[in-house]
Formats: sequence, C-alpha cells, structure tokens
Amino acid sequence: MIRQVFYSAFPYRGVIRNGACGALLLLGSFLSNATVADDMLRADPDRMQSRIEALRKFGTNPEGGVSRVAFSDADLAGRAWLKEQMVSLGLEVKTDTAGNIIGRRAGSDDDLAPILFGSHIDSVPGGGNYDGQVGVVGALEVVELLNEAGITTKHPLEVVSFTDEEGGLVGSRAMIGKLTEDAMDVVSNSGFTIREGLRRVGGDASRIAEAARTPDSLSAFLELHIEQGGLLEQKQLQVGVVQGIVGIRWWDVTIEGVANHGGTTPMRQRNDALVAASRLAIAVNTTATELEGRQVATVGRIEAFPGAPNVVPGRVVMSLEIRDLDADKMQQLFDLIQAQAVDIAQSAEVSISFTELDVASPPALTDTAIRDLIAESTEALGYSYQRMPSGAGHDAQDLAKITPTGMIFVPSKGGISHSPYEYTSPEDMANGASVLLHTILALDAQ
Repeated sequence: MIRQVFYSAFPYRGVIRNGACGALLLLGSFLSNATVADDMLRADPDRMQSRIEALRKFGTNPEGGVSRVAFSDADLAGRAWLKEQMVSLGLEVKTDTAGNIIGRRAGSDDDLAPILFGSHIDSVPGGGNYDGQVGVVGALEVVELLNEAGITTKHPLEVVSFTDEEGGLVGSRAMIGKLTEDAMDVVSNSGFTIREGLRRVGGDASRIAEAARTPDSLSAFLELHIEQGGLLEQKQLQVGVVQGIVGIRWWDVTIEGVANHGGTTPMRQRNDALVAASRLAIAVNTTATELEGRQVATVGRIEAFPGAPNVVPGRVVMSLEIRDLDADKMQQLFDLIQAQAVDIAQSAEVSISFTELDVASPPALTDTAIRDLIAESTEALGYSYQRMPSGAGHDAQDLAKITPTGMIFVPSKGGISHSPYEYTSPEDMANGASVLLHTILALDAQ
C-alpha cells in the first residue's frame, strides 16, 4: 500500500550546527513530501543476513566466526567485497590515506556537509560475524532502501568502513587528526606495522594528515552496532539509545611485602603481598558494586613474585581498570578504592602504590539532540528501547570529538562478543537499520 509519509507525525526535530562550537539547535517539526511504500521504510532482515553471510566468507575460522584482522589477506578480500557492494548501490567510492573506505551518495544540495554513518569490518583474532559488521551492512541497507524508495536526501550521505578499529581505532583516530607518527610503527594483529598495513589497504602513512576531517566538513555521524553485552536481551528490548561511550582509566598496583620461606615462616608473622592483593581485589569489587551508578571496576591481572610454591610472595603487581560515563564518578570510585588500600596496607603490614598508565580515554558523550531523534525514530517504528551507556570502545568515541554523534545498539544473544559465538538475529539487525534510516531522514530535514 502506498501512502504519504508525514515525518512530522512523530516529534522529529531537525538539528543544525551553531558555528565552530558544533552545538546543535533544535528546530520545529518538519514535513517530508516523500511518497513511499510502507515496507520500504523498514530494513529487510533476509537481505541483511545475506550480506552478513557473504562477508563471513572472508576469514572464516573453524568455530564459525571470523579472524579478519586488519591488514590481513582476509581483510583485503573483505574490503574488496565491500567496495563492490558500494559501487553496485551507486555510491562513489574512495579510500582515504588512512585506509578508510568511504562511499558517497549525492544529495540534492551537494554543497551541504554530509551525514556520515557506518562502522568497521575488521575483527579480533578468533572473532565473530557481527561486531562492526552489522553497522556496515546496516549502512548498505539504508542506501538500498533509499534507492528503492526513490528518495534523494538534501544532504550528501557517506557510508564509512573504518580501518583497524580493533587494533586501536586507527581509521577514526586518523579522521579526527589524532593518529600520531609513533602509532605508525605499532605492530598490528596481522604482524604488519600500521604503516605497512595502511600501504596494503591503499592508504599512505606519509600523507595521513589528509584523512583528517574538520568539524564543518560533517553534519553528523551515526553508528549502528551490536550491544556486546546482555542488557537488551535480558530486558527483552529491541533497541539501545547510546548515551555515550565510557571513559577508561588503568593503573598498575604494586603491593610490597616480605618474601620468606613458606615452610618456616609462621602464619601470624608473614607480610604476604598476595594475601593483601587478594583483599584489595575483593575490595575493588565490593566498592564498585555498592556505589550507586553504572560504574565498573576490574582487576584482570595479578602476578606474584618470586612466584615459587614454597615462598611467601614478597611483591605483587596487579591491574586496576575503572570505566564510567562520568569522569567525576571514575575519580570518586578510585578515591574510595585507594582509601581501602590504605587500610589493607596497614593491617597486612605491606605497602600499596598506584601508578596510572598513560592510556586513559575520557568519556565520549553522544549528542543529546541526536539521542532524542534516535529515541523518537524508535518509538515511531513501534520498537521498545532503553537509553544506556556503551561499556566498549567504538569509532563513535573519536567522531564525537569533531561532529554531533549518535549510536544505536541492537541485542547480542547471551551478551557474547569478540567470540565466534556472538549472534544478533536478522530481525534485530533490521530493527537497528530501520532506526538508522529514520534518524538519517530526521537529521536531513534541516
């Protein structure tokens, strides 16, 4: 059935840039004159699954997932497939100097800054078929839906597949001008340095600055992604409206006791660094759990020295990681943990010191107006949703530094990701792509 679609029938609000600061101003509701069939406004789950199945052939591992690490032969084959898909959809395809694949669809006012959307197709070693890939396949689906419906957006649209997301957000860091010269010599999971890898995929490390985009060169960025957690599935929700990507801080924690003979040192006379470290690990978990909020704290590595079965450990080095959307909350949690460490050190007669590592990433909040557009699109399509943070890193956290950014989550079965067993149903993928389409149309109506 053909009908006239009035996008103002639900409360979409257009957004515009406010000069160099990149702030968004809310506009009134708007009216689209596009006449389309009802089914063209929703993504096709079978078509999306078909593309997922086609992409999984490049780097298939024995467990049924993919090992398509960036710059590998499998990655090169997957990139070639993606370019063919883009060309078949009528996109003008290029590879920038950071190796990012960008497919452009002209707008009716092609001088406007484009709306950028996409994700990545590289995987971790022994990864799955959905992390990143759903965002790229969803972007292709949006373009195909627009083509079928005969809709030309006012803004140009750009579909992007970022380079080496899993190896450190290489492509998106380059796009915001933050990929350093030192990073070029880092060895990637494929065994190639970033410099060598960029050359393999058609980039050019010597001209990396040319990949950077200025704030006024983009209208917005949207990323569709699997949740990589179990909240949506547990609550039987169809969509997550991402509030932001959590900040991450890491410390090396050193506990100094006294190494001594395990057979001759009485229990009450020991200065056991490992026992103190164990108490601290429990305190980390208890403190993070009892503090109100969604913060998380993790001790993921413990190493005891000298490491002999018959020696009381004299020194332990352990890790501490804290994540949250609120930088102040992260500091509050650390202060509480550090206070616990003081008490443990005194009672165990050891010393405990914290050394913060220079790998911190601050919280990256999504744009509030775009969050609202995503929520309104989700409601209009009749899907259930929740606003939520992302506990994992994504290319969106980089793009948020230069352009208004939004992110859409769809459920991950069992909360499993970075595994051959990660799975998102075709219906859930299609729901996310439909929300992506409607959000793009809302953004376009400025």
